Amino acid sequence: MTYRVIALDLDGTLLTARKTILPASLAALQRAREAGYRVLIVTGRHHVAIHPFYQALALDTPAICCNGAYLYDYHDKSVLEGNPLTAEQALQTLDILQAQQVHSALMYVDDAMLYETPAGHVERTRNWALSLPEAQRPVFRQVASLRDAAREAKAVWKFALTGDSLPHLQQAAREVEAKLGLACEWSWHDQVDVAQSGNSKGNRLAHWVESQGLSMDQVVAFGDNYNDLSMLERAGLGIAMGNADPAIQARADKVIGTNQQESIAEAIYRWLL
Repeated sequence: MTYRVIALDLDGTLLTARKTILPASLAALQRAREAGYRVLIVTGRHHVAIHPFYQALALDTPAICCNGAYLYDYHDKSVLEGNPLTAEQALQTLDILQAQQVHSALMYVDDAMLYETPAGHVERTRNWALSLPEAQRPVFRQVASLRDAAREAKAVWKFALTGDSLPHLQQAAREVEAKLGLACEWSWHDQVDVAQSGNSKGNRLAHWVESQGLSMDQVVAFGDNYNDLSMLERAGLGIAMGNADPAIQARADKVIGTNQQESIAEAIYRWLL
């Protein structure tokens, strides 16, 4: 089977710890595109938080955002397809978070990321956003009430949660799944994303690939975390980063160096070009 698509997770995979793309990765991916590969960003991020990377890669493909919650046309600035939470599901999720004292919550809506309390990963994300040039800066806004914002939003794509108490966070995730039937995907040991059940990187990627007349056997996927497994395991070639948890590495076809090294470039030259 000839590979035709390269699917790339961002954080912990294509991006270094400083949230940059290595020049070697940029050069290799450009070579791959010239050779006919379609290159896609497949990320847990909101589309407003991928500007620097999409522009650096100079892509013409849509981006899969919020762990597969939606497919976004970057050039047309429109959602091509998506499966958001209902307003009622979002409100019930907020009820559970309040009961479990999980206060560090980012709510991804329409074209913005919203929060009430600037703590944990909320503060880290805000500081990253402020470090960017204004033209690339995501819409990241503090609101008085996430509940009011959920009622007003056209789409609530997901919640990204962390907590000072891991047991409280774990209990909140269990309740969200059991009581609301939503999906909780852990993107790190202390961060969990809440979204509509059935949304995953693998499902959204497979749907787009099929729309292009291709199959998942023709996909090479790079990832580093649990929310990447759905695409790593379905791809023709699933490649885990060396900084990935050993449990992720064990379920990939190949394991390469870390995101701090020129690992992706080396993999492209070795197996694809």
